Amino acid sequence: MANILVGSLKRLYAAGRVTKEQIEERVARGTITEADYQEITGEAYGE
Repeated sequence: MANILVGSLKRLYAAGRVTKEQIEERVARGTITEADYQEITGEAYGE
């Protein structure tokens, strides 16, 4: 499940449909991990 979510978020982020802040909120809620954040945005979480 998580891989599907991360893949979807990655596509949405690349298309500009979700913001970095929205991805950060997912990490804060525990929906995705910090490693997932880095995979999606290309930046380390908390930079």
